[in-house]
Amino acid sequence: MMQDTHNDTLSFTLTHHGKPVGELSVQVAEPVDGLDIPHLCMAAAQAVCPHVEVYRAAAEIYDDMKGDLLDTPLPWALTVRLGGAAEGRDLNREFRHKDYATNVLSFAADDAEPDSDAWYVGDIFICVPVLLQEAAEMDTPVHAHLQHLVVHGMLHLVGYDHELGDAEAAEMEDLERTILADLGLPDPYVAHDKLMKDPN
Repeated sequence: MMQDTHNDTLSFTLTHHGKPVGELSVQVAEPVDGLDIPHLCMAAAQAVCPHVEVYRAAAEIYDDMKGDLLDTPLPWALTVRLGGAAEGRDLNREFRHKDYATNVLSFAADDAEPDSDAWYVGDIFICVPVLLQEAAEMDTPVHAHLQHLVVHGMLHLVGYDHELGDAEAAEMEDLERTILADLGLPDPYVAHDKLMKDPN
């Protein structure tokens, strides 16, 4: 889905209780001055692992798989890409038939969760201009909004979907609040709801 061309890419091993569970690759096509995007994404992804069964269970799969093989791939991997408005609009138009750039897009891989071997979970695209605009409108620190979008995208990749109904939205939002609280971040929906009530 996403091309890694002439971008800075960093990869991180994520852990749960000291055991490796997955690999996160962060592609930064559009950097933000003063913001350590790769490490902020890594911290957000790491915070998701303890709260979502499919992510944390990979530690047990890894133990079963690795044996004495040092080069055994990690159970799962995903990519987060930070890009511009044109790329975001193109992706949103192609995959969701909506002709505008949105804040975050999640593209789950076709592969089902495996019993063995590595599982590519999918890709997350975050549109930097929309990220910055929304953070300003909500009077939210950019790093906090970025980490919220990473968490939101990772939940979408494994089946959480706020568009299915009120109950599903509440479940997903509650989980996001819990994960972000572990990062020391406030409830992201307080600022969002305030903006919706008073857009000016």
